[in-house]
Amino acid sequence: MRILLVTDAWAPQVNGVVRTLEKTRETLISLGHEVEVLAPCGTTVPCPGYAEIRLTLRPDRAVRAAFERGPFDAIHIATEGPIGLAARRWCLRRGLEFTTSYHTRFPEYLRLRAPIPLKLSYAFLRWFHGAATRTLVRTGTQKQLLTERGFTNLAVWPGGVDTAVFHPRDRDALNLPRPISLYMGRLSVEKNIDSFLGLDLPGSKVVIGGGPALDRLRQQHPDVHFLGYRHGEELASMLSSADVFVFPSRTDTLGLVILEAMACGVPVAAFPVPGPQDLVTDGGTGALDEDLRQAVFRALSVDGATCIEFASRFSWTNCTRRFLSLLKRLDPNEHERADTDDVGRHVDRYNPDPCQSKPPARKPTSIALSN
Repeated sequence: MRILLVTDAWAPQVNGVVRTLEKTRETLISLGHEVEVLAPCGTTVPCPGYAEIRLTLRPDRAVRAAFERGPFDAIHIATEGPIGLAARRWCLRRGLEFTTSYHTRFPEYLRLRAPIPLKLSYAFLRWFHGAATRTLVRTGTQKQLLTERGFTNLAVWPGGVDTAVFHPRDRDALNLPRPISLYMGRLSVEKNIDSFLGLDLPGSKVVIGGGPALDRLRQQHPDVHFLGYRHGEELASMLSSADVFVFPSRTDTLGLVILEAMACGVPVAAFPVPGPQDLVTDGGTGALDEDLRQAVFRALSVDGATCIEFASRFSWTNCTRRFLSLLKRLDPNEHERADTDDVGRHVDRYNPDPCQSKPPARKPTSIALSN
């Protein structure tokens, strides 16, 4: 298949959404598919209140350029930002069906920053995703919650973990007093990091990652070891050195880092909320408790081997095959109608990198679709 992946979240951003989409693209290509990514590049502006996220100034122009490199067998719009909105508008005007995905509890995140009622935010999201053939959500719990809010055509697309990187290693990467309680991820208000850092715990607290709350947290918690961004083998080694992974967020749809911690043999302590509830078995792979301190102590007694076995079920290959099965395959006649209406012509080139200045030449491809 030739797939168009539309997203407002892409490198150099570092977060679970970007990691999910990058690994999905990488796995799709390894399975023999072509993936065109439409993401922010060129001239962008920082997102208000979150400078690390860059927004495209002219999304309609970027969308037109991407679709001129079509046709595509499937279109997936992963985010509800400017590019996602522009791609949605393009598809609806031309009768092109598409799927969407729900990665972030945007209404809850927004309300933490501004007094905007959840009712209004969810109304916008119902409008956005309601036009899709199918909306992919990360867990069964999230599917249930969105169904209760009036969302339809939902399907579960589970998370994945790269066990070639995240697996148990020597536990000497962090030479700190034990037990080591560790968090990794974005440092921002919606992640509820203070609930972890304010706990009275023995041993050491370690934080890996960055974000808009980093400077404040460093000032307020001088006893905590803030290590900044780490990647790949170094990240996995540090994670493997922890005794417990603490996940204080109450607003995540999944928590990809939970699976990565488990794959390294590290049990997880979290609140009993959507996301952790779908991954953490109390006494099996960690502990869930409204008293996060008690969850940490109980998780310390969990056998890491159980965590490793559980995480091994979430391979990126399985996750990506599920993604493929949920895409809407387009009828070639839909492209012909769109071409007649607006596009004018399809440019014969393939650009797998959204910010690649000179796409490589590509021979025309004959695409046969089945129902």
